[in-house]
Amino acid sequence: MIRFEQTFMNFLLQHQEKHGRTYHFLILMDAIVSAGKYIQHYYLTGALKGRLGSAGDVNVQGEEVMQMDQIAHEITLHYLKTSGRVIHAVSEESDGIIEINPEGRYFVYFDPMDGSSNIPHGLPIGFLFGIAKRNLEGPEDGHLRAGKEYIAAGMFVIPTGTFTLGLKEAGTYQFHIDETMNFVRPRRVVLPDDPKTWELSFNAANRHTYDERVQKWIEENESRYAFRYLGALAGDFHRLLNNGGMFMYPAIVNHPNPKKNRPEGKLRLMYEASVVAFISREAGGMAVDETGTPILDIQPKKHHQRTALYVGSKKLVEEIASVLRKSS
Repeated sequence: MIRFEQTFMNFLLQHQEKHGRTYHFLILMDAIVSAGKYIQHYYLTGALKGRLGSAGDVNVQGEEVMQMDQIAHEITLHYLKTSGRVIHAVSEESDGIIEINPEGRYFVYFDPMDGSSNIPHGLPIGFLFGIAKRNLEGPEDGHLRAGKEYIAAGMFVIPTGTFTLGLKEAGTYQFHIDETMNFVRPRRVVLPDDPKTWELSFNAANRHTYDERVQKWIEENESRYAFRYLGALAGDFHRLLNNGGMFMYPAIVNHPNPKKNRPEGKLRLMYEASVVAFISREAGGMAVDETGTPILDIQPKKHHQRTALYVGSKKLVEEIASVLRKSS
């Protein structure tokens, strides 16, 4: 018997009709999914065609640029432009805010290739994006949006072929790529309540550089949970959505070399932290920064702003937030 799978676009079309929303979002999401597919293809064939090495450059973040970083950025930007629906975009790989279409309806903030250090080894990487709507009732000032203003946020885990999408006040859903290169079989994702499956994910090598309060919390709680760490936000967060627990990327404040301290945190707010925070919220979780402030409430002051991140199951994040809010 033939099994027919519901495709992502069919799922989204039904969602838009159910909520009485326009098809503009469908057109934008078709562009983003097309970009995700092409990035997947280039990554899968990268080793054969010599694309997995360094591009011999550094990006605006001061990080080594891989060839796949540039390819993924160019692919994503191409499809955002052809959609005709994007006014401005922000990419990890671009110094400035990218002006696309003055008549566009959406702002898109994206990291075309999260976890670049995994690229030479063929390990999972991610394509993260957040979407906010322009002001359709009056003049648009182009201000940077806080995560709570996003209408959707998503994450492709490449090359595993999974796509997770959070829709504002409508839940988080996961899709898998099939042999026809369509994302199919929507499944609603809810962070599990049972602590028996929960995991902690953080860079154990940096644990002694964290704030003393965070170090103490880890020492008192880590034995209760399994420990997993892939070294790529998208991969670690993907596990977290299915198993529950907490991903932590604390600020570095006690490094033996003070020049390596990062009191503001390392992850980018708009296209990394706010993306997973939004997805987590729609799956029943939450996310906070180093002060215990909800990530989604932070108003960006600059488009490459950095932050610490604690995201995952609500109970665990609330625990660490209460610790962070206490004076040291």
